[in-house]
Amino acid sequence: MEPLNVFVLGLEEENVDTLLDVPYAAECRFHPLLGQEELLHGEIDIAALLDKAQRHLKGFDGNIDAIVGYWDFPVSIMVPILTSRFGLRGPDLEAVVKCEHKYWSRLEQQKVTDACPRFALVDLDHAERCPEGMRYPMWLKPVKSVDSELAFHVKDDAEFRDAVARIREGVDRMGKPFDHVLRTLDLPPEIAEAGGAACLAEEAMSGARAAVEGYVRDGDIKVYGILDSITYPGESSFLRHQYPSQLPPGTQRRLEDLSQRVIAQIGLNDSTFSIEYFCDPETGDVGLLEINPRHSQSHARLFDQVDGMANHHCMLSLALGRDPSLPYRKGPYALAAKWYLRRFEDGVVRGRATEEEIAQTEREIPGVNIHALVDVGQRLSEIPRAEDSYSHELAHISVAAGDETELREKYDRCVEALAFTFDDGDEDKAGRPTARQGG
Repeated sequence: MEPLNVFVLGLEEENVDTLLDVPYAAECRFHPLLGQEELLHGEIDIAALLDKAQRHLKGFDGNIDAIVGYWDFPVSIMVPILTSRFGLRGPDLEAVVKCEHKYWSRLEQQKVTDACPRFALVDLDHAERCPEGMRYPMWLKPVKSVDSELAFHVKDDAEFRDAVARIREGVDRMGKPFDHVLRTLDLPPEIAEAGGAACLAEEAMSGARAAVEGYVRDGDIKVYGILDSITYPGESSFLRHQYPSQLPPGTQRRLEDLSQRVIAQIGLNDSTFSIEYFCDPETGDVGLLEINPRHSQSHARLFDQVDGMANHHCMLSLALGRDPSLPYRKGPYALAAKWYLRRFEDGVVRGRATEEEIAQTEREIPGVNIHALVDVGQRLSEIPRAEDSYSHELAHISVAAGDETELREKYDRCVEALAFTFDDGDEDKAGRPTARQGG
């Protein structure tokens, strides 16, 4: 029997093993389609990327059975375009764009829920203050960005003007290629007028953060997991994503119901999704932050450790026309988290554990996986990586445990073992950025 040829946009080493662990992976041959560097960093020429991917696929000597991806823009947009061109299962491009365009997404969301903040477009060339009818604090962000790139929390007119200037300077990196995609669609007048390089203002929401993951198959919407998204104390940057959620059952049911309604409204189909929320555990009130038309590869290991199967299974199954359902609580651990070790000041990396030392730590501490993102000699502000506007990621640390106390203890041991030191900034004797380490 011939293997199924599955092409993965931006396939990288960290996710290869997880993909190979999903059921019927033995039937598949996974092929990388373009590299992370050209897809996720620097200038994005989406027309050239699509052309290069299409030429690669047409030159392949064999059947093409699926094209998938688990990264944000441009990968999330390229998947529906390429699957359509090659006659494969995949989401509809317009539905994906409705999720990706933050203004269009808000317009769709408010048709089925009041769980949206007040929002308005901002004229990047002339805006000087808070839009009429809105109040500080608020967030300013491009209508197309990923990982909170160029998203700014502003509390007054001075911060508003500064954020507008910084967004205006960098908005075209994603805005121009996004405009290229928008021009291929029959857009509502208000979206055509806004374009892909516009700026959105949204009143700030508060509460506990949560993420809902699910999929749509032939119009049937299923939620398969809810995670807690925990930020650094006093900051908007993520400290960890933890699964399963500790939110009250009633709040989780509301999140599930709301997720199904907004996904149905948008018309997403044959796709995974991940929706981010703010929640008040006491009142049950929720606020919808954003909809991603893909599952989170960051959570793959968490689902595997707790439920016994990575969420990549859903993506792969949908693309191949198979049952995407996941098992429930069949994994070896009660809970798992992906931690984001960050530094909130610039600096040059002076010291760091070697890859051999990291591997030794992973062997010594069951249920952990450490991925260092920076190396000795690098200045954090010069690393070309899309990330939030307030911090620099140093490492991703996945930890699985029997309870939260064990989870935190394992994480602390991993941070100690990484032994980061820097040339400047706040350090303790081990060189760790403990003031913003969280815990």
